[in-house]
Amino acid sequence: MSFNSSDNDSQERFALGFLFALIALVVSTVVGTVVYKRGISHAPKAELAAPAPSATSVPVVIIEETARVIVENGVVKFYFASGQAVVAAGANEALADVVKGVAAGKRAVISGFHDATGSAEVNAEVAKQRAQAVQAALTALGVAEGQIELKKPEQMQADGSNAEARRVEVILAD
Repeated sequence: MSFNSSDNDSQERFALGFLFALIALVVSTVVGTVVYKRGISHAPKAELAAPAPSATSVPVVIIEETARVIVENGVVKFYFASGQAVVAAGANEALADVVKGVAAGKRAVISGFHDATGSAEVNAEVAKQRAQAVQAALTALGVAEGQIELKKPEQMQADGSNAEARRVEVILAD
């Protein structure tokens, strides 16, 4: 009888272990699904893939992580990839009017902004590094350091999507 009792105990332990493993698998699947869906639903709309998810496809998130520069209403805006301070290609062309304005007696004012992700202290430092990278681009174009002002904006955390918030703006001032 003791042999039979030991065999039953071992079968019960196996069944309990299997049951706990199955419960853990179900719980982790449910939690993972909830976390995944919340991450997708809170992503900015511009960052979601165009096609709607179907029963046979998995949604894909596309995030724009490239540096770029644009000129908008006389303001040169440099956008940066997350955590980087690399100035976008085309900076010299975008800064041409700023260089002309400084040659005519104006000052270039540079302000760095950051997004809302991560540590505020780290973000402020990266925003400063980005502003200094744009300053270096201006000095490389022949603008004297005395004609460039690095200005800390009143609110460094910018509005808009994270990709739009990670920027440096250059304006001309008297």
